[in-house]
Amino acid sequence: MAQLFVESEKIERARTLAAQVAGGVQSMIERHTTVAIERTVLRLLGVSGAGPRGAPLCNLIVDRLLEKGLLQRGAAYWLGRALKSGATDPLAAIERLLHTPAASAPLSPEEDAAIYELMRTETRSAIDDLKRRIVERRALKESLKVGSSPDAPWKYVIVATGNIYDDIDQAIAAADQGADVIAVIRSTAQSLLDYVPHGATTEGFGGTFATQENFRIMREALDKASARLGRYVHLTNYSSGLCMPEIAFMAAYERLDMLLNDAMYGILFRDINMRRTFIDQYFSRRICAFAGIIINTGEDNYITTADADEAAHTVIASQLINEAFAKNAGLPHSLIGFGHSFEIDPSREDTLLREFAMAMLVRRLFPDSPCKYMPPTKHKEGDIFFSHAYDILADLVGITTRQGIQLLGMMTEAMHNPFLMDRYVALRGADYIYKAARHLGDEIVFKDDGIVARRQREVFDKALALLEEAAADGMVAAIGKGRFGDVKRREDGGKGLAGVVERATNYFNPFLEILEKGTA
Repeated sequence: MAQLFVESEKIERARTLAAQVAGGVQSMIERHTTVAIERTVLRLLGVSGAGPRGAPLCNLIVDRLLEKGLLQRGAAYWLGRALKSGATDPLAAIERLLHTPAASAPLSPEEDAAIYELMRTETRSAIDDLKRRIVERRALKESLKVGSSPDAPWKYVIVATGNIYDDIDQAIAAADQGADVIAVIRSTAQSLLDYVPHGATTEGFGGTFATQENFRIMREALDKASARLGRYVHLTNYSSGLCMPEIAFMAAYERLDMLLNDAMYGILFRDINMRRTFIDQYFSRRICAFAGIIINTGEDNYITTADADEAAHTVIASQLINEAFAKNAGLPHSLIGFGHSFEIDPSREDTLLREFAMAMLVRRLFPDSPCKYMPPTKHKEGDIFFSHAYDILADLVGITTRQGIQLLGMMTEAMHNPFLMDRYVALRGADYIYKAARHLGDEIVFKDDGIVARRQREVFDKALALLEEAAADGMVAAIGKGRFGDVKRREDGGKGLAGVVERATNYFNPFLEILEKGTA
């Protein structure tokens, strides 16, 4: 039933404009690195422990190189130089790096070439280990059934206790009840930390800290559950904020399946500097492409800060821009999960028809992508019976238009962190709707001059106009005018700008060299 009422010429024009918008930013991306990217390179090369008071060793090294004005050459170069100068292992190299003088004497071309060769060899070895883990995840998934309902969206539910071990109990219960995807919600404001906490965590507010050890623990638990159920249970977390590429690498290494990863979310909703965000998202998406991790974009957030009916076109425009950024980073359509949601004010008439229009438009614009459809949250209230009915309508839209991933709403969304029973009710309701409306989309057709068709054309025409403006003025200007989510940001504002570094002409990043060659 995913009908499309927009002319193909307009869609082609919109994609051309979106590519121009992303291309204008790409040239800036390719001239810069960030502290997060350089920390990611060190993590790949085995610098993953913590130092005094729990500070990650990669942070200590990169901060020191930044302070001395050396980071523009690339952390891998300085690590290689330390190893070549007599350090016998990574810890000894770290000690040397922390005491590297700012005015280090340049080496001969032959000495530099030897460092490059050493670090490329080390990087290839580390990449082989990463590939092995990626293949291990893929093999497990291929050996099991994928999806609890055939030809229906994957049922995606959240856990968010703050304690990774309590999260496991809730995740296993949800998997037993039919969940296909478990999302471990990240602790509130972790995206603003310019480091990744170390080790397993048992305290968090609004969620659980995203750490490599927490990833490992949850993946191990879900692997056991998948084997017992004979059905693969996907795991997702957040690769956003000031540590996008680091978290992407940790997720790849610990065999996660999905990551929330958006080109603009951090800029708009966490006030992270736009240069920092654009540069980091590129590197993080290169990792996701290499590892076969599905990204979920965040356009659903735009219509929580702006009116969903009036701002629907910003969702479409942003999805097309996100697509262009993702293509620049080597992501195929099969790994781009475009986010959208049912957030229209329920007091209005014909909201279901207007939502069908949007859901069908997104589904047809990105036919080869696992579009992620979100339930209503903005207009939820304490009446759990209304709340559940509201969520069920979102399930109906999802199955009828064949979305790829369905985030199930909780009836207590407006009240507290979901209980086990809340998740059970959501899963049971989705199962019923998936059965009851299995072939509804095959049986009904909307009129060419009806509410649905007119809504699609109206939204797309506005999206096209927004893309024309963004292509003419640039992405920075569009964000500065508050065109997305009614949120205005400046190019030199926000958090993390001090962590952006212009690359030297002899910048060296052996990890990026491999990532830009293709996927694993």
